[in-house]
Amino acid sequence: MTKPFLCIAILALFSCNQQPSVDLFTNASIYTSNEAMPNATAMAVSDGKIVGIGDQESLRAQFKINQAIDLEGLTVVPGLIDAHCHFLNLGFQGQQVDLVGTKSFEEIVLRISAFQAERQLAFIQGRGWDQNDWEDQSFPNKAQLDSLFPKIPIALSRIDGHALLCNQAALDLGGVTAKSQIDGGTVVLENGQPTGVLIDKAEELVMSYWPKPTRQEKINALLSAEKICIALGLTTVDDAGLDRTEIELIDSLHQVGALNIKVYAMASATPSNLDHYLNQPILKTERLHMRSFKYYVDGALGSRGALLRAPYSDASHTFGLPVNSIEDFKRTAKRIAVSDYQMNTHAIGDSANHVVLNTYKEILNNQINRRWRVEHAQVLSTKDAGLFNNIIPSVQPTHATSDMYWAEERLGPERMKGAYALKSLLKINGRIALGTDFPVEFVNPMLTFYAATSRQDLSGYPAEKFKASEALSRTHALNGMTIWAAYSNFEDEEKGSLEVGKTADFVVLDRNIMEVALDQVPNTKVIQTYISGVAQINKK
Repeated sequence: MTKPFLCIAILALFSCNQQPSVDLFTNASIYTSNEAMPNATAMAVSDGKIVGIGDQESLRAQFKINQAIDLEGLTVVPGLIDAHCHFLNLGFQGQQVDLVGTKSFEEIVLRISAFQAERQLAFIQGRGWDQNDWEDQSFPNKAQLDSLFPKIPIALSRIDGHALLCNQAALDLGGVTAKSQIDGGTVVLENGQPTGVLIDKAEELVMSYWPKPTRQEKINALLSAEKICIALGLTTVDDAGLDRTEIELIDSLHQVGALNIKVYAMASATPSNLDHYLNQPILKTERLHMRSFKYYVDGALGSRGALLRAPYSDASHTFGLPVNSIEDFKRTAKRIAVSDYQMNTHAIGDSANHVVLNTYKEILNNQINRRWRVEHAQVLSTKDAGLFNNIIPSVQPTHATSDMYWAEERLGPERMKGAYALKSLLKINGRIALGTDFPVEFVNPMLTFYAATSRQDLSGYPAEKFKASEALSRTHALNGMTIWAAYSNFEDEEKGSLEVGKTADFVVLDRNIMEVALDQVPNTKVIQTYISGVAQINKK
């Protein structure tokens, strides 16, 4: 070999053996969600990946340092994942009347009036009312809205999205009368006439005629939602129910760098979505993953739409109702089962969970690693709960602390034994995915962590804790928001824990949520959110 070629070979060998230049994060209290190394004090990141984790001295000796970031003793956790939310709807909520926290129907009217005085819209939408928070817990009536807004259509969604209050102008859009009927929904009547309240699929009688948001309005909603989520430490969101056009819009925004947050998309299990995606390979990019379908079996407990095996304790005339027919659910499950796609089914009542779990068992026939999910899994019989050994429970801890004031009145003491069962489900499955269902609940994942571990509301009520035996440990709560949520998304090999080879999604917190008093957890602030190694919060 000639001398010039020998020099080139030596240089090439030296270059291949060199470690990459890294950003070194030091002086941190790192919780990795990795059982093999639960804690660390330093982490090395290069090209969006974690290349080293441990202590500062060993990492400095191992790598060439591009820049060192001293975190001054702050706490670092893996990028937080909301395993069940409505990301796009969160953005739309900012364009509507905010009715969250209203304590009476009169307060709703005041908020609408103030909103309309400022916006002067041709159609008014709102979201967030909950009659269970009012002194009079009856469903509202449209009469006052008809008087104040006789010509402007108004549609006000209940906090859970499973009931809609419309004024007469809105009902007229869809020609809704006392005789209107729809499978999977109810037009609520009083003295033989519509009150304006539409339950579950009956909402479509009006909303099918409502003006559709423009592409730009959808973009604005996505960007608005991203800003909220990233500020609170979320790096991945599981949007539970999107249409193909919405998924394609998210993908396009990712491709041009306009949207950074990662999205695990559940396509709504509509015929058109099923026909399209089941004939396509799974969609996977760096920031978008579409490999699941979201199906609704029943409604919500708060609006008495959850499907129960016996009548509601506070309304003996109703069992709730199936949003879709059981036959359609089974047909859909069979279609998805012969593909590589995942099925994620909304089931709240014990009857709905019974149908879903037994159908899953029959159709999957002991297939492993399908990771099919039950979204909410809120009210369960003891026998049915055991079927979660091969099915992932996707649960929202803040639902328990929101519903605890009236849940037993709805269900009675016997059914409460199998309701809001976090720890029991964890024992059966070994994993539990945690989310919020925002905007039904608040976005903040620290409230998820707090509700899962404390089983109390923000005032510390009840002192004895709500179903205290179902509280999760702090480690399990963090896992449910990180590695177990990633597992439920088929993403645990790339994210969900801080270990070498995984994407550098992580969050810097102003306090140690694993050690501070639980009542301090909701006050936790996010100092910085990193997605693929890039800081997302502008400090200027």
